[in-house]
Amino acid sequence: MSFGVRRMKIFVDTADLDEIRELASWGIIDGVTTNPTLVAKSGRSFKEVIDEIFDIVDGPISLEAMSEIAEDMVKEAKDIVSTIPEKHRKNITIKIPMTPEGLKAVKVLNKQGIQTNVTLIFSANQALLAAKAGATFVSPFIGRLDDIGQEGMEIIEEIMDIFTNYDIDTQVIVASIRHPIHVIQAARLGAHIATIPPGIIRKMVKHSLTDVGIERFLKDWKKIKK
Repeated sequence: MSFGVRRMKIFVDTADLDEIRELASWGIIDGVTTNPTLVAKSGRSFKEVIDEIFDIVDGPISLEAMSEIAEDMVKEAKDIVSTIPEKHRKNITIKIPMTPEGLKAVKVLNKQGIQTNVTLIFSANQALLAAKAGATFVSPFIGRLDDIGQEGMEIIEEIMDIFTNYDIDTQVIVASIRHPIHVIQAARLGAHIATIPPGIIRKMVKHSLTDVGIERFLKDWKKIKK
């Protein structure tokens, strides 16, 4: 395993513009993952929300293709790209489901220079096939594996071992994160990216001893001022 200069990237998993803007102001957000359900919750049009996200975050923004047939996925991906201002197109990433049709679409989109994020991955086999097809990113959903009694982080370990063995360029996005411990586990395994809901990011920044320390400092400062 290489020990060169690397840093884990953090994506925020939401379409809430207020949350994206606030977390981006902390200097910790490298990209955004979203989907139609998250956009719908914002109560605004898809294009309006997406354009604003691109203005806030200068990094990969994952947008979902809803088609099921490869040819339709490719067309939909191109349509999405065409609606984005040219200055932001370098950051567009199209979410493609892990299916045979999805792999066909990834192969075509890769040749056309369009980034892809293959989602709904639940095994190292699936991640390997997506990478072979030319995926820019693969997204293993670890929380959903935990939900059915399987250790989700085990597949992150397997995927990272395989990708490291063969110097595979595809980046691993640890998705479906349920709690801050998932983020630590992903980082220790060398995952490239964790995509995290805003609520989990806010939990990561908190610690009871930090709060106690600040409270004690402020009390001492008031005494000194008196």
